[in-house]
Amino acid sequence: MLIKTLPVGQLETNCYIVTNEKSLECVVIDPGDESNTILDYLESNHLKCKAIMLTHGHYDHTGALEAVRQETGATVYMNRRDDVRSGVPEHFGYRLPEGGKYYDDGNVVEEAGLRFDIIATPGHTGGGVTIRCENALFTGDTLFRGSCGRTDFAGGDRDALMASLKKLCSLPGDYEVYPGHMDPSSLERERMFNYYCRMAMEM
Repeated sequence: MLIKTLPVGQLETNCYIVTNEKSLECVVIDPGDESNTILDYLESNHLKCKAIMLTHGHYDHTGALEAVRQETGATVYMNRRDDVRSGVPEHFGYRLPEGGKYYDDGNVVEEAGLRFDIIATPGHTGGGVTIRCENALFTGDTLFRGSCGRTDFAGGDRDALMASLKKLCSLPGDYEVYPGHMDPSSLERERMFNYYCRMAMEM
């Protein structure tokens, strides 16, 4: 498995390209902006995008989704709770396109010859998820290096976010952490040094 990070848009959202190096099939996680940058990477590396997966529905994580979907024909996955059909305001949610699929806690998605385990981690949004693939956690805006996501937007819930951080920190073993913004980390580092994680683990 190869992971490529593409910081896109004014908020430098981390779009991740997760590639099966044997088949050159891939999954795009959180195509937030700059569809040309994402598509150019796919084309220049001869990659076939099989799926687009969202950690949550905020606009800075979905801005390039439609362009990437139309160009690649990839299946879109998201949590129903962040779909505007569920009552989330347009600016804070996304409308799953035709042919898309919902996922939730405990679901397994197999795309591009890779296994993705879905862990519900609400708090930043009602439908936030962490996507686990092998030794990597794509945490969206739930867990950052040394910090955590905001809860003052529509659908935010501080208590839910703390419960989600505790859930992640309770996973056995260590993982590489790939957040929605800023630098990567490791789960063990966050357990040890992230104030919010330490507080959540004491709850």
